[in-house]
Parts: sequence; C-alpha cells; structure tokens
Amino acid sequence: MNWSFVIANAITLACIYGTLAIGISITWSSLGLINMAYGFIFALSGYGAWLAAQYVSANGFIVMGAGILTGAIGGMLVCALAFIPIHDKPNFTVRGMIATLAVSLVGNQALLWYFGPRAKSLPPLFGSSQTSIFGVVMTADKIGAVVSSVVLLSAVLLWMRSSRRGLEIRAMMMNPHAAAIVGIGVRRTGFYVMALTGGLAGLASVLLSQTYYVGPFSGITPMVKGLSVALCGGLGSVFGAVIAAALLGINEAMTSVVFGGQYVLITQFALIILILLIRPRGIAGILDKAREA
Repeated sequence: MNWSFVIANAITLACIYGTLAIGISITWSSLGLINMAYGFIFALSGYGAWLAAQYVSANGFIVMGAGILTGAIGGMLVCALAFIPIHDKPNFTVRGMIATLAVSLVGNQALLWYFGPRAKSLPPLFGSSQTSIFGVVMTADKIGAVVSSVVLLSAVLLWMRSSRRGLEIRAMMMNPHAAAIVGIGVRRTGFYVMALTGGLAGLASVLLSQTYYVGPFSGITPMVKGLSVALCGGLGSVFGAVIAAALLGINEAMTSVVFGGQYVLITQFALIILILLIRPRGIAGILDKAREA
C-alpha cells in the first residue's frame, strides 16, 4: 500500500469535509436549522468561481474569493427564503429541513437550466509542483487545500471569539433563548451565520473542484458527506466535527486504495453506523436540551 498517497489524501479530504461539517454544525447549534440546501450553495459557489475564472481572471486568489463570496450570497439567499419566514413557527426543525430541501431542488434545477448539464472545470489554483513533507509526497493542490482550509477556519474562529457579531453567534450557539432575551436579534444573526457557513461551503467547493468538476448537482455528495461528518462528530460540536472529518478522511483514502472508489460510501456509512451505535449523539455530541424542549 502506498501510505504516502493515503496520508496525503486523508489529510486533504479531512480538511475539506471538516470545513463543510463545521459549517453545518454552526448552523444547527446557532439557528436550530439543518441546512439541506448546502449542496445547492456548494454547486452555486463552483459556478461563481468558474464565471470569475472565465470573465475576470484565472488568478487563484480571485477564483477562490469569487467562490467564497458566491457561497456567502447563496447562504443569505437560503436564509431569506427558508429561515426568516418560518424560524418562529411551531415544529421549526422539520419545517426548516423541508424548506431548505425545496430551495436546493429548485436551485439545482435553475443551475441546470442556465448552465446546462455539461460539467465545468476550474483552472489549477496552486500550480502543479509537489514536495515531500516528512516522507509524505504532497502535490501543490493538496497543500493549497490544507493551508486554505486551516487559514480560513482559523480566521472564522478568531472572528467569532473577538468580534461583536461573532460573540452574538456564540451566544446563540450556547443558549438561543437567553440570547434572544438579552436583545440579540435572531433574524439579523441568522444572516451572519448563513453568510459565514455559505462562505465555508464556497471554499470547499473551489477546493474539491480541483479534483472533480463543477456541475448542477455536484454538491449533493459533498453535502451528504458533510452532514455525515457533522452527525458523526455530534451536531453542534466543532471539535467533534474535526475528529470525525479526520476519521472519515482516513477511511475514504484507505478504501479508495484497497477496494476502489466505488466502495467509499459503503465503508463510510458502515463506520458512521458503528460510531453512532457506540455514541448515539456522536463523538462529542452535545445536542442542545433547550432545542429539544
């Protein structure tokens, strides 16, 4: 077995899927919303990056920035359509899932209608060089993906710890009812949360598009994997999402080498079922009792 290839792929996939899972966890813990439109935001971000590469510049920073910005705009669109109208209605959790799923279905069909079924490709963002790090051969796209994910996630967590808006989001994550009592606006905070998590989806879209293609339905599998990582780690736990992303990244890399890529989803869901049987709330699950009440 080529351990260098397995380790490099595992690290890269863990960073990308961890980015998606952290966005899903932040959305759930702060808004009580499981965003089923994450796949649509992912695909929309890929097309935003592709349009920037075609009509503005193929510079990696511009393409990546366009993907992140498009994802943030897509997140705010989903917030306006699927969160604001129903966030204070009874049985919001189920209603929110159905509403975001409807937005995803309509959005994916709109992308198919406008861009057509043919997949698009993004230019290489990080070059084509490769280097050896502690005996592990890492290509430029993998190094770029890892560094970009770590830098953006670190910036997001720092912003959430130091800025007023970030502290409002953290207050919503800890106790949404108490946050509302002290005057933190749920609707305004919802737009910040959805823009933030949409930007994370945009980054993941651009990074994964270095390996795969941009298409109208290209976000479905990443959404399923991101949601799986979030559930496995424990919805609402950023730390759990990081651990679960590492485990599932290693599993996917090893399965691809040993059995083939067609068996990845089988082994991934078998691992998720095993973890949830042992820890029903996930690796570090802290499902909010206030939301269950």
